[in-house]
Amino acid sequence: SILMQRRLFLYNFRNLRKAKGRRETYLCYVVKRRDSATSCSLDFGYLRNQMGCHVEVLFLRYIAAWDLDPGRCYRITWFTSWSPCYDCAQHIANFLRSYPNLTLRIFMARLYFCEDRKAEPEGLRRLHKAGAQIAIMTFKDFFYCWNTFVENREQAFKGWEGLHENSVHLTRKLRRILLPLYEVDDLRDAFKILGL
Repeated sequence: SILMQRRLFLYNFRNLRKAKGRRETYLCYVVKRRDSATSCSLDFGYLRNQMGCHVEVLFLRYIAAWDLDPGRCYRITWFTSWSPCYDCAQHIANFLRSYPNLTLRIFMARLYFCEDRKAEPEGLRRLHKAGAQIAIMTFKDFFYCWNTFVENREQAFKGWEGLHENSVHLTRKLRRILLPLYEVDDLRDAFKILGL
């Protein structure tokens, strides 16, 4: 099936602050071709990590095999259970530089930080600088994924406790990563960055 099982989606995309036991990354995607004012959907589906290969690299291999027309514009949208690790962010940034006719939007359920490296924030900054639009998933994004990628048997999406609060918390954290300190408008966040 091209649709994800409900339990897989609810377990892997839950935007918990501490997501113990969730080691796999799932990536739901939509590929569109833009023709002037209209767009045409070319493909959608989902992928997950495979042994020894992160899901972001799997997708880049998949889309590179399409032999995209350099004269046309393409937009790819990802919804991922984790943000890319540092190495994957580098691969994605290089890929975007190779395909200037392609735009990428990434909506992430959670931020991934490898405790022993702490390089992931720099990877996200480089990815953002390469032109990727990156954001944290909100209720609207989870709702869209539920209706587009999940075998939901026409059950309405019901958000879990803490969904909104965790989205706000993660959005602030991502903003602190991407913006210089002087642009952070929330004084409490600035004090947290300084460790006060």
